[in-house]
Amino acid sequence: ATADAVRRFQQAAKLPATGIVDGETYERLIGQAPAAKLDVIELVADAAELLGTPYVWGGDAPEEGFDCSGFIFYLFQQQGVPIPRTVALMWNAGVSVSAPEVGDIVFFATTTNGPSHAGIYIGNGQFIHSGASTGVTTSRLDQSYWKQRYLGAKRFF
Repeated sequence: ATADAVRRFQQAAKLPATGIVDGETYERLIGQAPAAKLDVIELVADAAELLGTPYVWGGDAPEEGFDCSGFIFYLFQQQGVPIPRTVALMWNAGVSVSAPEVGDIVFFATTTNGPSHAGIYIGNGQFIHSGASTGVTTSRLDQSYWKQRYLGAKRFF
């Protein structure tokens, strides 16, 4: 039954109707390529090396500085894991998880009702992010400011 459903989808999408979910079929089904394997230890280590990097709106490189999504985008690119560039697109693309694990992206509503800020969960209730007033820093999810603005976590690996 599943193979038949895949074949019908492939036919409708004008793909070869093999009944097998190959890379192209997966991209059409999900809207993006399958995620690469993420080394969360390396991700966190790379992020820690960037502590103190200044906040720059639209920034996505260490030489210029980072905004929150540019920081995440840069680190995931270093791992070979493609993710969208903006917080809103990340929110829409990630897989929701009930509790964050190391490497998940945590989202907050800081300027709007929807996601407007994000960071990378690093364990022990902490996340690393590029804040407008702090640059790249770590914060705790249970701090009152972040706790009341927390929207959830998404996984990209």
